[in-house]
Amino acid sequence: MAQKRCIVYSKDVQIITGRSERYAQLLLQKIRKFHNKKPHQYVTVQEFSDFSGIPPENVGDYLY
Repeated sequence: MAQKRCIVYSKDVQIITGRSERYAQLLLQKIRKFHNKKPHQYVTVQEFSDFSGIPPENVGDYLY
């Protein structure tokens, strides 16, 4: 069984939202700030889901 990632990268945000790379980077920055994370820390699927309102199962469908 293939493992899915638990980390969301800007490329994933681009695919999910259909927006540009810069938009995805800014969105990840907003999510980090929302969750009181430092700039070097990763954003998880759950954190992305909490911020965007998209269920984690749907986000997971876009991750390999």
